[in-house]
Amino acid sequence: MTTRPVLMVVAAVIERDQEVLIGQRRLNDRHALKWEFPGGKVEPHESPKDALRRELQEELGIDAEIGPEIVRYEFQYPKRAPILLIFHQVTKYEGEVRNDAFAQIKWERRERLPNYDFLDGDHDFVRRLARRQF
Repeated sequence: MTTRPVLMVVAAVIERDQEVLIGQRRLNDRHALKWEFPGGKVEPHESPKDALRRELQEELGIDAEIGPEIVRYEFQYPKRAPILLIFHQVTKYEGEVRNDAFAQIKWERRERLPNYDFLDGDHDFVRRLARRQF
C-alpha cells in the first residue's frame, strides 16, 4: 500500500468591519456550491504565505499582507490524498475586492458562518472561528 503525499492548502480569514470574506464554489467545481475561505494549493516552489498572496491576487484581485497563522490541521476526503489546511489572518490589503473565482462572495459576521454549507474540511474551523476561539 502506497501513501499519498499530503497536499498543502492555504486559506485566508480576511476581516473587514467585523465581517469575514467567504466564497461559494461555482456549480462546475468539485464540491459545487460549498462555501470556503479564499485560498488554494501551495505549489512546490512556494512558501504557504507566498502561495496565499498569489491566490488572493488571482481570486480577488487584491495585494494582501499575510498575517499570522491561525491554525493548521490535516483532513482527508474519501478516496483523496490527505490535505494540510493552513489558515492565515489577513487584515490589510490593497485594491478593491472583486470576484474572479467564485459563484459569489460575501462578507459575513463570524457568528453567522455556521449557517453556511462549508466544505467538510472547514466545518470544525468554522465553528471555532464563530465562537471566537481564535
